[in-house]
Amino acid sequence: MSDPSPNGSGVPVDVVIFGGGAAGLWLLDEAHRCGHRALLLEPYALGSGQTIGSQGIIHGGLKYSLSLGRSSSARSIRDMPDVWRRCLAGDATPDLRSTRRRSDYCFLWRTSSIRSRIGMAGAKAGLRVTPQSIDDDERPEVLRNVPGQVARLEEQVIDPQSMLTTLADRHPSRILSIDPAHGVEVRASAPGQVDHVLLINPATGDNLDVRPSSIVLTAGRGNDTLREQVGLDAARGQRRPLHMVMVRGDLPVLNGHCVDGNRTRITVTSSRDHANRTVWQVGGQISEDGVEMDEQTLLETARREIEDVIPGIDLSRTEWATYRVDRAEANDSRGARPDDMFAEREGNTITAWPTKLALVPKLVERILELLDDPTWGDNKAPVVSNWPRPDVAVPPWETSAPWFTID
Repeated sequence: MSDPSPNGSGVPVDVVIFGGGAAGLWLLDEAHRCGHRALLLEPYALGSGQTIGSQGIIHGGLKYSLSLGRSSSARSIRDMPDVWRRCLAGDATPDLRSTRRRSDYCFLWRTSSIRSRIGMAGAKAGLRVTPQSIDDDERPEVLRNVPGQVARLEEQVIDPQSMLTTLADRHPSRILSIDPAHGVEVRASAPGQVDHVLLINPATGDNLDVRPSSIVLTAGRGNDTLREQVGLDAARGQRRPLHMVMVRGDLPVLNGHCVDGNRTRITVTSSRDHANRTVWQVGGQISEDGVEMDEQTLLETARREIEDVIPGIDLSRTEWATYRVDRAEANDSRGARPDDMFAEREGNTITAWPTKLALVPKLVERILELLDDPTWGDNKAPVVSNWPRPDVAVPPWETSAPWFTID
């Protein structure tokens, strides 16, 4: 690959970000605002995989308030709904006012079991934002027949695609599409010490030699491969899979969790597809148990579970599908979910995983602390003309096939 820069010096930037999901795009926006010359590289669609597959709930620690021994996890995330709420209102950076919100709150309900009563009590005791019990006549119609208590929890639900678009639209000249197989070469002079990022324009074949002060890996499960390329341990990360369920059709809008002891039995979020049908994403315990199930078995199990925790729900005019997604995060050695986000600097390479969507602001704050001060005192990224820009990923219900009816 030839060097296109004068005297072979390369194009200098403060930071090159690998990975255009929620963490990478949020970091790009904040780094630019702090005066860094920054570029973001994405080989696929922005947010593909973990971000676009998420349910969009800005959690405040519900799951961890239900579990004994996870108090550190609950503490790490409990302030995040307030941080996001300020951004979504335009009162903090990044300004996310143009991000579509599916709901400003979630419902929390329980079944009639003793274990479910204990779970609801734990949620009320462990959360910064306490669930507020609502009277029977205030319940949404879909939860009218739930035998246990119903509460309202101030956890906003966002549309991930809309958030990705909001952030990406601010930086079209700083986000480059790359060919993952042949379009990028990372040169490190020592483990974790990257001197050059050599790029090939996938449209024209032109070369670009970027000389970064730092690189940041926010590529989710792709971080392992990138770490290997810069001479670092590829086993620093781990993956915990989910097998998510989707239901579309004549459904009521519902966003919330059914708690049962120390678990969220199901978590439901609602959106609209291209045909204006209501689509439910169904996660929680069912998506963890479903990892070991084939699609048909999971769908049959999910239907029984939904009918059990939402008595009277009419699922007769619905279609069903599933998708799998890997939660990429720092290796816990036990294979368990880490208690917090993770960011670590080795050489001039920072490896980062938010662990959960809600923790992205906290992660970005930590990454900015690990970055060197901007070199030039401005935030002017190099002008890269005629370079393709990645599209924003589409949600899984627009790409998953086939859909089934479940009798």
